[in-house]
Amino acid sequence: MIPGMGEHTTTTAAAHAFIQRWQHNTASELATAQSFVMDLCQLLGVDKPHPTPEQTYMFERPVTFAHGDGSTSAGRIDCYRRGHFVLEAKKLKAGSHTKGFDDGLLRARSQGEAYARALPGAEGRPPFVLVVDVGTVIEVYAEFSKTGGTYTPYPDPRSHRLQLADLARPEVQDRLRRIWTDPDSLNPARISAQVTREVAALLAQLAKSLEGNGANFKPNQPPALTKQAPIAPETVAAYLTRCLFSMFAEDVELLPKGAFLGLLQTHRGDPATLQHMLRILWADMDRGGFSAALAKPVLHFNGKLFKGAGQDGYSLLLTPEQIDLLIKAAQSNWREVEPAIFGTLLERALDPTERHALGAHYTPRAYVERLVLPTVIEPLRADWANAQAAALVLAHEAAALEGKAAEAKLAEARAEVKKFHHQLCTTRVLDPACGSANFLYVT
Repeated sequence: MIPGMGEHTTTTAAAHAFIQRWQHNTASELATAQSFVMDLCQLLGVDKPHPTPEQTYMFERPVTFAHGDGSTSAGRIDCYRRGHFVLEAKKLKAGSHTKGFDDGLLRARSQGEAYARALPGAEGRPPFVLVVDVGTVIEVYAEFSKTGGTYTPYPDPRSHRLQLADLARPEVQDRLRRIWTDPDSLNPARISAQVTREVAALLAQLAKSLEGNGANFKPNQPPALTKQAPIAPETVAAYLTRCLFSMFAEDVELLPKGAFLGLLQTHRGDPATLQHMLRILWADMDRGGFSAALAKPVLHFNGKLFKGAGQDGYSLLLTPEQIDLLIKAAQSNWREVEPAIFGTLLERALDPTERHALGAHYTPRAYVERLVLPTVIEPLRADWANAQAAALVLAHEAAALEGKAAEAKLAEARAEVKKFHHQLCTTRVLDPACGSANFLYVT
């Protein structure tokens, strides 16, 4: 038996049994919600909810809502795990492909967020809100600052809704298991920081090699005999920035997938050819069109990053060992790399006088978020929530009407959404002290 296959087969069989049991269930929310969660916990191999005096992980967790007029009201969270999630369960009667179904889940999401904010401040806010339609879908929303801000679809709006059949997929099981056991491990900022640290270590090693101990590679001559003069830090930084952007571009498919990594691997044993091919590629990226280096067309990348192909230091001659460091860096997932690397290299690419004149200093994401979340992001999210609520009310009013009256109400609902869309499209953010542009990037 292949190691691990038995366990995987058991997990797959258990997942299919879970799906089979729940996919045709038509009983009410009250009759099914807790059983569904208990079975889900068993499938994921995590502890099941159990009452404790501390009320840290339980069904029907009581909360108190404080209202603006000073009054209070009581509520209960369907399932709660402190520091992990609020789970709001429903069993909607509307079909899963209908507007009524989407509206029901939207209301459940709002209810779940309200429960999260009603929790005692000393407990903090859980990073996840789970919206469950028993036997149909699980929607996942996240807010990793744990401040009670707006919960957004996780990992993104296209894949936050998990169909029951998706629970057969190991990666989905792992995502849910982490929500139960280690929710912070799903924080994109934490994932980004880990990948960034790994990449930064490789780049630091390469930069140090180029700036202080670089060696021109010449065929048939040992690198140790061809020591070159140290390369200026700003030249190294500009070169590495072009490399980094190319790695990012291929991972988000602005360049053909794997194009830059392929060049590094193909010409690893012939650094002089690699130097020439990168010069050709970057010059082609600067103007757009067919690239002889890739034998494929490339997009036009504006700005000044890829200009100056004829200048010394535009494409550096590396040793095979230095190319290996670039290959390792290129093999990382650059979708997850924090742009701190670009900001740091930007500072290093400028001499101190020019950097001071331009104000080109990099501000880390944590500092940026302290400013842009309350001033830009949260107000826009609040406006969007208001627009959704207004459109939903109008849509429900339309459902009670007929003919032209119903059409008019639906037109009003669409107008509310379009009005917010116009507001979003016309919003302008001014960064008067823009240096490395990380404020604008994070925003």
